[in-house]
Amino acid sequence: MHFYFFCKYSAMKGNELKPRIGIFGRRNYGKSSLINYLTGQNIAIVSDTPGATTDPVRKTMELGGVGPVVWIDTAGLDDEGDLGHLRVEKTLAELQQVDLAIVLVAENRVDSIERQVLDTCHKRNIPFLVVYSLSDRVAPEKGFLDAVEEEFGQRPFVLSVFDLSLRDSLLALIRDALPESAYCYRSLLGDVICSGDRVVMVTPIDSSAPEGRMILPQVQVLRDILDNDAIAIVCKETELQQTLESLSVPPRVVVTDSQVFGLVSKLVPDDVFLTSFSVVLARAKGLFDEYVQGTPTIDRLCDGDRVLMLESCTHNVTCEDIGRVKLPRLISAHTGKNIVFDVVAGLSALERPVTDYALVIQCGGCVVTPKQLASRLAPAIDAGIPVSNYGLALAYINGIFERSMRIFNN
Repeated sequence: MHFYFFCKYSAMKGNELKPRIGIFGRRNYGKSSLINYLTGQNIAIVSDTPGATTDPVRKTMELGGVGPVVWIDTAGLDDEGDLGHLRVEKTLAELQQVDLAIVLVAENRVDSIERQVLDTCHKRNIPFLVVYSLSDRVAPEKGFLDAVEEEFGQRPFVLSVFDLSLRDSLLALIRDALPESAYCYRSLLGDVICSGDRVVMVTPIDSSAPEGRMILPQVQVLRDILDNDAIAIVCKETELQQTLESLSVPPRVVVTDSQVFGLVSKLVPDDVFLTSFSVVLARAKGLFDEYVQGTPTIDRLCDGDRVLMLESCTHNVTCEDIGRVKLPRLISAHTGKNIVFDVVAGLSALERPVTDYALVIQCGGCVVTPKQLASRLAPAIDAGIPVSNYGLALAYINGIFERSMRIFNN
């Protein structure tokens, strides 16, 4: 698969899609002080009392050469007691969602607490920096710095937050460590459409459509079409036939909401590419091959199998909800099996082991970063559980699985 990148920030990038940089370490290791130091603002509570930070604190700041990033201050990794252990679990869960982890060490000490974080970074391919904090209190020993470098492949950056001369150097190090994929805008259609191409967007308006606006995937695709100097034509499915007949030149591609795949596929000529907003997003988020391989599992589902529906966003549920109502109903009808569907919204924890599921179906993921989506699905993929996507699942059920991907294989 080839992708078309722009190293610029998309105008529609909200807080959810900005790169995330997390600060991790023990209590009283200076995590909150570091956040204030890096942002130049007193946004995090600094106290000598252990455990001052309980829930993650987020602050958005412009990082030169990158754009806006979200800094995340977390609870101490050595928190104690029942409540403390819950805070640690939340902190470790936050680690899975960041694009860069800054791990604080101090007092010439590294043991199982720091190793757990750094080992997770290695296992999940999370970029990280090791910062030796509180150097004004306890100076680092050369032997300690050498040992950390040998074990983790990185020499700690020695820091005192009272030395402002180090700030620019640390920010530069952070900027270099942050992967470009976290902040470079990935074009959704840039490698399959050209300047002047006509792209028809089919956008149903039903009870689940937000009042007075389009849903985010539609907005993202529309902006991408314009960014690539193509011509966007927007209509509802009820006006699609008229729209196609009115065009003097056939469109390059029709991008539809997945829930009307069946109707739209009958109206769009076979020589015109057809796909959906969800399929486009699935391809851009980086797990497309896993979805393609996992989707045919639908035909192998048996009575009593459980299917996990993962929604990245939270929204008001209606009788026309695609993930909670329509897609489960269509899968059940397609297979003729008695299947149990569980729905988990946002980034909430699963209520049962992922191995209990025969298939995991993820939404398009328009409000999460590729890193968040990959982390969300990693336990299933690691356990060998097939994964699919709303759009590809609907295409499969409607018998247009290959057709929905043809434009990307062309």
